[in-house]
Amino acid sequence: MTQPHIPAHDADSARDAETASAPSYPQRSTAQDHSATQELPAAQDATREMPSAATIPAPPAGAVPPASAPATPAPSAQEAPASAGTQQAPSVGGAYSAPSGQPYSGYTAPASPDAFASPTVIVTKKGPGWVALLGAMLLTIGLTLGAVFYARPAMLRASTPTNLNGGTVATVPASNSSGKDWTDVAAAVSPAVVTIQTQGASSGGTGSGVIYDAQGDIVTNYHVIASVLGGGQIQVTLADGRLYSAVVVGHDKTTDLAVIRLENPPSDLTVARFASSANLEVGAPVMAIGAPLGLSNTVTTGIVSALNRPVEVSVDEDSSSQDSQASSDLVVTNAIQIDASINPGNSGGPLFDTSGAVIGINSSIKSLATSSDGQAGSIGLGFAIPSDLVVSVADQLIASGTASHGMLGVTVKAATTTVGSDTYVGAEVQDVSAGSGASAAGIRAGDVIVKVEGQEVTSPKQLIGYVRRYKAGDTVTMTIVRDGQTQDVSVRIQ
Repeated sequence: MTQPHIPAHDADSARDAETASAPSYPQRSTAQDHSATQELPAAQDATREMPSAATIPAPPAGAVPPASAPATPAPSAQEAPASAGTQQAPSVGGAYSAPSGQPYSGYTAPASPDAFASPTVIVTKKGPGWVALLGAMLLTIGLTLGAVFYARPAMLRASTPTNLNGGTVATVPASNSSGKDWTDVAAAVSPAVVTIQTQGASSGGTGSGVIYDAQGDIVTNYHVIASVLGGGQIQVTLADGRLYSAVVVGHDKTTDLAVIRLENPPSDLTVARFASSANLEVGAPVMAIGAPLGLSNTVTTGIVSALNRPVEVSVDEDSSSQDSQASSDLVVTNAIQIDASINPGNSGGPLFDTSGAVIGINSSIKSLATSSDGQAGSIGLGFAIPSDLVVSVADQLIASGTASHGMLGVTVKAATTTVGSDTYVGAEVQDVSAGSGASAAGIRAGDVIVKVEGQEVTSPKQLIGYVRRYKAGDTVTMTIVRDGQTQDVSVRIQ
């Protein structure tokens, strides 16, 4: 077996029960990495004009008149508190952040520009400083992970269209689900996508969302609605132009997911259908729909570029963006990487497969910095939260307003280990919390975790992402290397 490649895109994560320290192998220099990743920032809306009053049909019961544009733009592994997840590891991926949005110069800006909640933009800065940060990072995995990442397949909604509470489920003709022609797919699923405008006490923004059920629940990103948590208004525009007020049902900063609900929803809502992200393959065609720069119902297509791509961002409650360098809660996700164009305003919007099923929620991008604050547009490196995780968290938020998070209970660091003549990259256990699931499974300091349910672990951050697939009480098989030998251990997530 050849020497495995050690990914350079790992940024450190938060702390809860598992921390990671500096890797024991040489780090790749990032001095020439000029890329940037932002959580699509809240870009300022200079593109959208509200139709004249005469062209707006009388709103249905429950509908509300358009809200004025926000005056001021603004929009772990929760497993570890912000204090624990120290520096971000540089690597190829760089740091994930979302600067505030900037006006889009191609259009005449309205008097009060909107802010666009953008998928996280990861900005990789130039210089050797990142290597130093990597050396100092502490990554925690004991984290409060759990019901967050991928929900087990049995917990997911069936791929077969289901009528939820009387809602119409978006379906695509079987003859047109090959992905060669997106026309039918776009026509069928667009009615399930909405544009979200928020206005908090001091900031607001625009993002996207997808209708989850017939009672008017809508899934979006946490950072899209964060600005109204202290008080504010949410206005949702359906694909056909109808406007409704909405309230927050629940939110989970750890996974950057939230659920809002329409007030007095209409009876003819089109409900999105979710499929398991566990069945995705690299190269599969995908379609994203959202409101980039306020342009509602924008459709872009591409392919799945990679799976289980560790993405780390920090969510700032005071704006509709994520900043990897802010002292806020850390979000670590093994995301779906896509090359479909995603820009500010796409945050919270759905990612569809060729059958018209949602397989992810768009949340961040990696982009080349073009200005002092690092904001830029899409360069074909977008990231979506896998649908398995979305469904697991959304169901919990709807049921109780919160999402539970399990814990593995170990402190780890990046490391390499040898088995015979083969060398592996993994997460070396430095400490095991007493009474934790890891302790009960017999995991001890010095063990190197190299796989979770057969999936390779290439960094502490990726281990966090994997653990988040499960809830407290779930049992997970992990492959460890101890004294030059591999062995599988069954761990109960707590």
